[in-house]
Amino acid sequence: MSEVHYFRTMPESGPKSYPSRIAVVGDLGLTYNTTSTIDHMTSNHPDLVLLVGDVSYANMYLTNGTGSNCYSCSFSDTPIHETYQPRWDYWGRYMQPLISNVPIMVVEGNHELEEQAENKTFVAYSSRFAFPSEESGSSSTFYYSFNAGGIHFIMLGAYTSFDKSGDQYKWLEKDLASVDREVTPWLVATWHPPWYSTYTAHYREAECMRIEMEDLLYQYGVDIVFNGHVHAYERSNRVYNYTLDPCGPIYITVGDGGNREKMSITHADESGNCPEPSTTPDKLIDGGKFCGFNFTSGPAEGKFCWDRQPDYSALRESSFGHGILEVKNETHALWIWHRNQDYYGIAGDEIYIVRQPEKCPVKPKDP
Repeated sequence: MSEVHYFRTMPESGPKSYPSRIAVVGDLGLTYNTTSTIDHMTSNHPDLVLLVGDVSYANMYLTNGTGSNCYSCSFSDTPIHETYQPRWDYWGRYMQPLISNVPIMVVEGNHELEEQAENKTFVAYSSRFAFPSEESGSSSTFYYSFNAGGIHFIMLGAYTSFDKSGDQYKWLEKDLASVDREVTPWLVATWHPPWYSTYTAHYREAECMRIEMEDLLYQYGVDIVFNGHVHAYERSNRVYNYTLDPCGPIYITVGDGGNREKMSITHADESGNCPEPSTTPDKLIDGGKFCGFNFTSGPAEGKFCWDRQPDYSALRESSFGHGILEVKNETHALWIWHRNQDYYGIAGDEIYIVRQPEKCPVKPKDP
C-alpha cells in the first residue's frame, strides 16, 4: 500500500474565488532539464498544474528502454510500433512528490498517440490520468472542461476530429454556451500544437484546426490560450486571424518543459527559414490536410511567412522553463514565465493580462 497523500481541491466556482497559483508546462519528458523545471515549479507552490501535452515521451524508447530519436526507423519492418511503457512508470514515480499533493490536468500531445494492436491509440494517456469528461458532457478523454474557482478551462484535442460536423466541435459549442461569465469570468483554452507560433518547428502545422475553431473561441471571448509542441517560449499580443485585436485571446506557448528532443531556435520570419508550405502539415492532425495558404492581407500579404517578427508575437525565447498564472480578480491576472537557468523566483517574462468585458461583449449564455 502507498502512503496516505493529501491535496487541496479547487476553490468553489465564483467570481471572487481563484487558485492562488496555476503552473503551466508542456513537453515535459524525463530529462535533466525536466528535473530543473519541476524543481523551479515546486518552489512556486502551485495549487494546480496544467500539462499541455507530451508527457513521458515513452514512444521514443525501444522495448529495452534505450532512447531512439527515429522510432519508426528502429522498427521499420514491424507493423506495430509499441513503446516502452515502463517509461511512464518512471515518469510517474519521479512526479509523485508533486502530483500526489497538487491536482494535475492533462491534455494529449502527439507523443501520447502510441499506436498499438487493433489500431488502439492514446491508451496509456487515457488510462493513467483522470478526466472529467463525463462531468463536462464529453464522450472522450481528448477534450473536456472543468472549473477552478472563477476560471473555466477548456481542454481541446488536436489529434482527433475538430471539424464543424464532428463531435468535438459540437461539444465545444455546447460547453461554451453553458458558461456563465458572472460565475466564471475567465475563460482559458488549452491544446497541444499552437496556432500562433513563429518558430520554424511546427510552423502553421495546426492551421486546419485554427480555421475550424478560431471563430467560435473568439465569439465567446476566450481570454488566454496555452499550447506546447514547439520547444521554446512565446507569448502573443491579443490576436484574431493573424491580426492584432483587443478582443482576441493571448496565446502562450510553453513547450519548453524539458523534453529529450532539441530546443526550437530558428524563426520562420528569419532570412532563408520560411518552410516550404507543402512540408508543414502533420499527418497526425486531420490526416495531414493542407490548410496553410499564403496570407491574404496585412504586412505578409501574398507570402507564407512574415519577413520580420510578426506584430502578434510579443516575446519569444528558446529556454527551458514553466509559467505561473495568478488570477487576481474578475479582470486582472498575472502571468510569469520562469527560465530554468535563472535563480528561483526570477521572472523571465511578466505581464498583467486584463479582461475588458465592457469593450468585448461575448455571446450570451443559453437561457
